[in-house]
Amino acid sequence: MHQVNLKEAETRLAELIEEAAAGEEVIIMRNDGTSFKIVPLNGVEVRPKFGSARDLVKMSDDFDEPLADFEEYAP
Repeated sequence: MHQVNLKEAETRLAELIEEAAAGEEVIIMRNDGTSFKIVPLNGVEVRPKFGSARDLVKMSDDFDEPLADFEEYAP
């Protein structure tokens, strides 16, 4: 665990972020005794863009036609 005061954190923020990203627990202490922890967020969830698969899926022209193997089961 690594503790720094707010003034030091202001000048070393990039370094402290790298430490947190490497798994080190970084605590920033304010003058009034309040403490804050820098933690990495686990991966941002990427959502697919609507319509991004257009023209990637093709269906045959006879897709809706009954299958010959199942004729005896059809009404």
